[in-house]
Amino acid sequence: MSGIRVVLVDDQALFRAGIRMLIDSQPDLEVVGEAADGAEALSVVRDARPDVVLMDIRMPVMDGLAATAALLADPDPPRIVMLTTFDLDEAAARAIRQGASGFLLKDAEPEFLLAAIRTVHAGSAVIAAAATRDLFAHFGGTAHPVPPAYAALTEREREIFALAARGLSNAEIAGREFLSEATVKTHISRILAKLALRDRVQLVVFAFEHGLT
Repeated sequence: MSGIRVVLVDDQALFRAGIRMLIDSQPDLEVVGEAADGAEALSVVRDARPDVVLMDIRMPVMDGLAATAALLADPDPPRIVMLTTFDLDEAAARAIRQGASGFLLKDAEPEFLLAAIRTVHAGSAVIAAAATRDLFAHFGGTAHPVPPAYAALTEREREIFALAARGLSNAEIAGREFLSEATVKTHISRILAKLALRDRVQLVVFAFEHGLT
């Protein structure tokens, strides 16, 4: 069975080497390319066609934000997870607005990083949980008016929205609301469609931006 294909983008060769060893130790994951800056990343990603890209934000030549924007403009882009050394990082929030699938702190536990790769590959999103509230509160500042689309959510969908915005997984929401995971997944899909959001990370951003947490 083909594994999840990963490209590493970071200007520190030693960091890339450590992450490569970690990822390649997993039977379902495979590093298929590396790049030391954003410009190189564009070429490597377009050649290797990975499923997931781990993208450092601050790099020479072209930073991770510019590279992410360029890659997400391609047809059928990979899932991109931003890597940052800072708990409060406005650049990470901007990348998520562009369409990145989340962000991780570089000192994240190895098992968390591996789980994050599998999570985004499966279509969900990841955020360094401990930093979520501070990050988006810091980035968002004053809440913007709630758009009319939010009024289209049913009462149940608003309950699910609130729990998802706090970072709860489908399984956690299902347990709390006495629903099946399949039902929660259906609710989440409808919420994202009604609000024109791409994934759960954008749902979190939406909630913080509009004071809905």
